[in-house]
Amino acid sequence: MGVAAFAERARRELALVGGKALRHSVESSDELTTHEVQVARLARDGLSNAEIGTRLFLSARTVEWHLGKVFLKLGISSRRQLRNSTLDFAPD
Repeated sequence: MGVAAFAERARRELALVGGKALRHSVESSDELTTHEVQVARLARDGLSNAEIGTRLFLSARTVEWHLGKVFLKLGISSRRQLRNSTLDFAPD
């Protein structure tokens, strides 16, 4: 469908204006996505799923889904472990 060529062109054009394209690949599947980082930071700061959803314009269910992915990727199972984590939650 030409998606790879389109993505490469978009990456080049973004670089020309000083932007940086996010790379998504099979190898980076254990890395947190931008949404996961945002959700993790807010959850770490003590916000509820509903509060996080309000701030990020997401449903509480979507926040729950992102948190589940964060927990899985970080090898944790609770918000307490998230708060005690020393990770910076910064994407590449």
